[in-house]
Amino acid sequence: MRIVKIPHHALGVGVVGIAEQVGLSPTHCWKRIQKHEESGVIRARVALLDLDAFGLSLTAFVMVEAVEHTAEWRAEFLSIVEALEPVRDIHRLAGSHDFMLRVVVADMPAFDAFYETLTSSIRLRSVSSVFALEQVKASTALPFSGLFPNRN
Repeated sequence: MRIVKIPHHALGVGVVGIAEQVGLSPTHCWKRIQKHEESGVIRARVALLDLDAFGLSLTAFVMVEAVEHTAEWRAEFLSIVEALEPVRDIHRLAGSHDFMLRVVVADMPAFDAFYETLTSSIRLRSVSSVFALEQVKASTALPFSGLFPNRN
């Protein structure tokens, strides 16, 4: 994962808006943000881009069943899929599949090339894919309501 640091002056109104929401001065808020970045609570600041604007119109969810459940197989699998550019998210699952990958590509030929690379790189028991027709809701916000019952 490539993380690009954004200088504090680029946040501009962002820090002011956050400070107003949490009841702090902008300076104190900025210091807290920096502290949380240094501790790893804030892992990255990102821009949310429109996938279609970049020609990335196909999202697939790829369900993978491991051929074996060893630490060695898992480490090899993760090193392979983490290096595949179309893989945006990797989730380890409980249930009938072991991993779910969110894959973003331009079109079906690009997905086919991804699939060929994946399946020729490591032995898998099974792979199944579903394709998103439409993204109805997406959020990067965390569900904090209810976590802090005494806060207004």
